[in-house]
Amino acid sequence: MSDPPKSATFLFYGELNDFLSRPQRGHAIQCRFRGRQTVKHLIESLGVPHPEVGSLRVGDRVLTLDALVENGDFVQVYPPSLPLPLPPSSTGGEEEPIRFVLDNHLGRLASYLRLFGFDALYRNDIQDNELAKVSSEEGRVLLTRDHRLLMRSCVQTGYWLRSKLPRLQLLEVLQRWNLAPLARPFRRCLRCNGLLKEVPKEQILSKLQPLTRLYFDEFRLCSDCGQIYWRGSHYERMQVWMARVIQATTQST
Repeated sequence: MSDPPKSATFLFYGELNDFLSRPQRGHAIQCRFRGRQTVKHLIESLGVPHPEVGSLRVGDRVLTLDALVENGDFVQVYPPSLPLPLPPSSTGGEEEPIRFVLDNHLGRLASYLRLFGFDALYRNDIQDNELAKVSSEEGRVLLTRDHRLLMRSCVQTGYWLRSKLPRLQLLEVLQRWNLAPLARPFRRCLRCNGLLKEVPKEQILSKLQPLTRLYFDEFRLCSDCGQIYWRGSHYERMQVWMARVIQATTQST
């Protein structure tokens, strides 16, 4: 004989409503279920990924994601307070305060994060199962536009980007963890994420174009892929744009 049906009511607050259909937003949602079900399972059945949840309450009782839902429970689901603290599992000490892994639709965002000095792992051929595995095993924050990817059980920290525009996505990420004070521009390779090191001009002279060889004397070399960087005409434009991004981030926090 099967278990009798049960029912619980869920109310989602703030940005968690982004995952709900328009008629559900801001309203209590009744959820029917059978057997022993965790809060995590039921909120994800309603479309909200567990890494996006800040806290859970039933009356005066604080719940964890693995708590069992009882028949008749009224569960209030809150987003986290921003900015978030740096995830302990993703920190690599002072050199790497936070590390990311991005899905294969976020190449431009990966370049922007690298430009600001953050460790942003990205490959355009990486599959969902590998993304989730890397996020879990290496303690990287998973950034994605696929909210279903965040529902994988092994994913501990992640964020569903609301915007489709890379520059706005960058602002979202910087604001969410208050990363502007931690930015260290021009220390990572935009191509492969490797660290850059200063290199004597004489050591790379044969690899430079004639005009570059003539007009520039300071160079950096990617320790992983060998890409060469110098302060060309684009450098000042990038500095101005980055200063504007930092200002916009600071003003909205």
